[in-house]
Amino acid sequence: MESQVRGGTRWKRFAVVMVPSVAATACIGVALAQGALAASFSVSGQSFKVTTDELVGTGFSQYGALDEGYTLSGQKTVHPVAVSAFKSASIKNMCQSVVTPNIPVLGNVSLMLRAGQSEPVEAKNLYIDVADLNADATFTNIDIGVAAKDAGKGPGMKGGGEQANPYGFAQQAEKAVLKDVKQTAWATTAGTFKLSGLKMSLSTGVKECY
Repeated sequence: MESQVRGGTRWKRFAVVMVPSVAATACIGVALAQGALAASFSVSGQSFKVTTDELVGTGFSQYGALDEGYTLSGQKTVHPVAVSAFKSASIKNMCQSVVTPNIPVLGNVSLMLRAGQSEPVEAKNLYIDVADLNADATFTNIDIGVAAKDAGKGPGMKGGGEQANPYGFAQQAEKAVLKDVKQTAWATTAGTFKLSGLKMSLSTGVKECY
């Protein structure tokens, strides 16, 4: 197994890996308050849930950041996230869900998207702004504690005014294999995103991937 060779590391809970990155967002918050970083990356007022049987990614990096957005009532808010970046990723049996609450007449409405059940979902230059994640994870040739700007194994920082400190904590690995993934995220972006066997459904009530 890769976890037993030099440069490979395995954690039962991927959340353990995220602790330093999420903790680093406290420093970013101070920088924002002092006007040292721009606050221009905006996300919607809704997080979403994602599950996958397996994600195999190459060129992995992760760093702390802040996503600025608005609540559904229009109030300004900031979300601390750990940005997980992959140069390429193959994803098996992906489910994504988001619930919009309190729609007049209908009440709660759930949107669910499924793909990659027969052929994997394929993504290039994938960025996921993660708030919470649990998985079985195996990393190959991992470096922990590099500066975000120097995490060269991944696709680099998103840029475009993203609220992340280029000199803040980051980690990187040549390869990451995540199994039985359950995560909550605020944003996902990709250079290309091929959704094989895409199925989308809308339903009333609360219906989520987990």
